[in-house]
Amino acid sequence: MPRTIFKNIVIQHFEKVTSLAFCQYTPIRFFEILFIKEGSGTLVINKHRVEYQENQVFILIPNDEYNFEIEKPTTVSAIKFLNSFFGDMLSNEYEIQRKQWFKKIETILHGADRTSNLDFRSKSDENSIFLLFTVLRNEYNEENLVSEAVLKSTLHSILHIISRNVSFVYSDIKDSKIQSIINYIHYHIHDSEKLSKKALADQFYMSENYISEYFKNKMGIGLKKYIINYKLKMAETRLKYTNLTVSEIAQELGFTDSSHLDKTFISYKGMAARTFQANLKTSK
Repeated sequence: MPRTIFKNIVIQHFEKVTSLAFCQYTPIRFFEILFIKEGSGTLVINKHRVEYQENQVFILIPNDEYNFEIEKPTTVSAIKFLNSFFGDMLSNEYEIQRKQWFKKIETILHGADRTSNLDFRSKSDENSIFLLFTVLRNEYNEENLVSEAVLKSTLHSILHIISRNVSFVYSDIKDSKIQSIINYIHYHIHDSEKLSKKALADQFYMSENYISEYFKNKMGIGLKKYIINYKLKMAETRLKYTNLTVSEIAQELGFTDSSHLDKTFISYKGMAARTFQANLKTSK
């Protein structure tokens, strides 16, 4: 049976272990960040095998299955958290922060390199994330200190560092410009004005006609179609992991209204967004 947790956040630490039975091929129902401080071996994520070593970070999402095959005694810590860890911030004062946090989680969900270790762009980011995790773990384990506000703000900082180090797209074509265009689209997916052909052409110093041709040649899909498909992936993510209504999701992602999202979602999943959401609720 899938593992479940009864708190919104759980932090575990394992010192120089040679086996980890708790995670052996059981799907997870929460988000999880693994911090490997020392050791080596193989981490199997959804049947994808990747060698691990010291000072590495891995990201796991609901329904992932993973297992450690340890070669050298391993010290690893894990943050497990539900999206509802941020979801109780219902006041207007925290609504913007809540949305920002979930956007960071969305980045992790759709990162192409999620089944490999996080490749930090700078040593500073790598050092910072391990220091922040130490703060998080100390706050969590010290009953006299534990503060939900500190836990949330520290996890928020960790997610922010992770989100800016996750690659959005994988391509056999070694072209940094298409990578930059994809990253730009994903980052601004909630701002339709910045995703217009003119805005993209201006941003990347191309003509409007050429950027469409260039994108399709590199990605094998039209620019407009790619943006719509990515918005539909975002919609699916929100239907699965939030309590937002179809109308709220449509508004956030720039659809005309809920009916527009419903009709577009049919081409993506073969059913309206409302039907997809209803099916998720009945399957729980």
